[in-house]
Amino acid sequence: MSDVVQELVELLNLETIEHNLFRGQNRDIGGRSVFGGQVVGQALMAALRTLDENRQTHSLHAYFLRPGDMRAPIVYEVVRIRDGGSFTTRNVVAIQHGEAIFSMSVSFQRPEKGLEHQCAEMPNVPAPEALESEHDIRRRLVDRIDERVRGIFLRPRPIEIRPVDPVDFFQPDAREPKKQIWFRAPGQLPDDRALHHALLAYASDFALLGTGMLPHKLSFLDPNVHAASLDHAIWFHHSFRMDDWLLYSMESPCAAHARSFNRGQIFSRDGRLVASVSQEGLMRARRKP
Repeated sequence: MSDVVQELVELLNLETIEHNLFRGQNRDIGGRSVFGGQVVGQALMAALRTLDENRQTHSLHAYFLRPGDMRAPIVYEVVRIRDGGSFTTRNVVAIQHGEAIFSMSVSFQRPEKGLEHQCAEMPNVPAPEALESEHDIRRRLVDRIDERVRGIFLRPRPIEIRPVDPVDFFQPDAREPKKQIWFRAPGQLPDDRALHHALLAYASDFALLGTGMLPHKLSFLDPNVHAASLDHAIWFHHSFRMDDWLLYSMESPCAAHARSFNRGQIFSRDGRLVASVSQEGLMRARRKP
């Protein structure tokens, strides 16, 4: 496991403060506030800490209420809503400076066999080995990056991303609101299903909101763009490993009222749909002077 992946694993290893209370730290990845995927992943880990038996996450629904302060730790308060025969429900609130910045409901299920079908088809795209990593793409753009943020922009990320059809961050062209990326946590991870689920929750917030920007020739590096996740939902369908390549196929069916609706399907390399994601995000384009 690389050092940067180990840092992420430790970031998800929350400190227990009291019964149902946990504390997490932050890692700056270059945004204006705490990365939303970090909060989702940590909140899921907090909820998992309160389970009395081995149950697997099957869905979560979250709302981002306030921007997270990078300089302050986050306290996660878990409410044990229900412990049923088959399903367990938890609510999690993330708190900073005495205010809620995030809330999430998450449901767990006792492992159970049942009927299966899959209509979703994995897109026919090049294998990840044939594609350039996002980190290498950023390194090629180093001369176009503001020196004040260059270090953060070029910092290795714990999730390796390989875009199928990369976008020019500085001069994006107008495209259909669809894209695909391969992603994984490089290195071998422990056989801990909860950790793999939390890492996927973390990674699922990368690139999704940007899908709605594609038809409008916008990117996160445009100073006139104000974008932020408003809510986030994940359904886990099949087992997977985050140290194997996963394909994230994303689309934005609609944008209206300064909100972009985005959804994604995550496939294993053999074409199995392992998770589905949906998100709505704030997407404002200020008028250029």
